[in-house]
Amino acid sequence: MSFGSLAEFLAMGGHGLYVWLSYGAALLVVVLNTAWVPVSRRRAIREAADRLHRHSPAPPNTQETESSSI
Repeated sequence: MSFGSLAEFLAMGGHGLYVWLSYGAALLVVVLNTAWVPVSRRRAIREAADRLHRHSPAPPNTQETESSSI
């Protein structure tokens, strides 16, 4: 398909609105998915760290242990 001008190219033989909206929607999805990955990754790391700290046992108090053995 050959176009004589930029206006003809943008009109796409009468299908321009559908074609350019489809390209725009696809581009929007790609951009949002690309931007969402780092946000989701940071949240997952933060939640994993919170779970690890919440479920880890408290460290023993070394002063009480040493004084009780004397």
